Amino acid sequence: MLKPADWLDRIFDRIFTRHPKSRKVEPLYHKYKELMLYGMFGLGTFIIALFTYWLFTEPMHMNVLVGNALSWIFATAFAFITNRHFVFYNHTSGVFAFFYQLGAFCVGRVLTLGIEELMLGILIGVMHLPNMLIKVLAQIVVITLNYVFSKIFVFKKE
Repeated sequence: MLKPADWLDRIFDRIFTRHPKSRKVEPLYHKYKELMLYGMFGLGTFIIALFTYWLFTEPMHMNVLVGNALSWIFATAFAFITNRHFVFYNHTSGVFAFFYQLGAFCVGRVLTLGIEELMLGILIGVMHLPNMLIKVLAQIVVITLNYVFSKIFVFKKE
C-alpha cells in the first residue's frame, strides 16, 4: 500500500519528468517534503477540528470552551496517528517508547489547547466576536505551534 509520501513522490516525479525545467525546484521539494505532508494532514486535522467544534457549539449548543475541548480530542487523535505514520516517520520501538512519544505529543497539544481556549474565551466569550471566524484564526495559530512542538520535541530525529 502506498503511503501519502509515496503519492507525493510520484506526482512530483511526473512533474519533473514531463517538465525538465522544473528539475530546478526538485531540491526544494525534497527539502520541504515533510512540511508539505504536515500541511496535507494538518488540513485534515483542521477540518476535523472545525467540523466537530461546529457540531458541538452550533447544533448541540454547547459552551464554546467545552465544545473546543471535545473537538480537540478528535483532532489530536487524528493528528497523532497521521504525524507518526505519514509525516515524521518516527516509529519508536517498544511499549514504553510509544507511550513516551504519545505523552510528549499530548503535552504539546494540551499547551496549545490552553492557548486556543484562552483565545476563544476572550475573543468569543468576552468580546463577542463571531464564533467560527475566531475558531479558524485560533486553529491557524495552533497548527503552527503544533508543528514546531512536534518537530522539535516529539518526532525529533535521533
